[in-house]
Amino acid sequence: MSPQSPTATDLLHCRYGADQGAKIERHNETVEAMLSHRSVRSYLPDPVPEDLLQLAIAAAQSAPTSSSLQAWSVVAVEDEEKRRRLEQLASPNPQIVSAPLFLVWIADLSRLRIISQSNGRSGEGLDYLESFLVASIDATLAAQNALVAFESFGLGTCYIGGMRNHPSEVAELLGLPPESMAVFGMTVGYPDPAIKTAVKPRLPQSLVLHREHYRSGAVERDLDGYDETMRAFQSAQDMAVRGWTKVVANRIGDAQSLHGRHLLSAIMRRMGFKIR
Repeated sequence: MSPQSPTATDLLHCRYGADQGAKIERHNETVEAMLSHRSVRSYLPDPVPEDLLQLAIAAAQSAPTSSSLQAWSVVAVEDEEKRRRLEQLASPNPQIVSAPLFLVWIADLSRLRIISQSNGRSGEGLDYLESFLVASIDATLAAQNALVAFESFGLGTCYIGGMRNHPSEVAELLGLPPESMAVFGMTVGYPDPAIKTAVKPRLPQSLVLHREHYRSGAVERDLDGYDETMRAFQSAQDMAVRGWTKVVANRIGDAQSLHGRHLLSAIMRRMGFKIR
């Protein structure tokens, strides 16, 4: 590490927006890159080099995969008109258009169905919720590996859950086969240096790290502290100062707040998933 490198204390304070009381003295470049992650929504027009895309996909394929099923795929979209259409389907996410590369991560059971049938089996195991969970988790683990790889080379990224707003339309646009669905997207590109984005504080470890059994006590007190941390962050970033808990309550307050995703189970069945 160079003398200018941040200390572990610096990195943790930045990530949590407050002192966590952690006694951590060691870190490395990999951990530094992960703790420094921030979503990037403003990009330069420069294309993502092809070798970095291929390297990031290799990193994605190096992620763990349940039973080696490798039940995911990814569609790289660079065509501007197609990105505009995807942005409309995931609106409002204008970074899909401004980023030169948009990756759509697919929970893909179609390949497994072909393999099963070519071996004289029905593939009934694919008809259950477990298999869709496996495919979704595999895609998520792969995507996060790719994200870390991209960011290690100075690229910025942002996950887009809006791919699930209109999954059948996304599938048609991308030519997805039955039993495959976009679970999220990821914008990739070089961050616009004119737009400064700070690291967003996360929940304190006291709310997410449990030892031996789940602790429900002190949640309200710790959430109050996190609300204060988030209000300070929002103010410093010239954002609407709303804290965190009220934003979350609105996001999950009713079915309409899911932006059409409350219909996912019925839509998925029309897309070929059995989901027993």
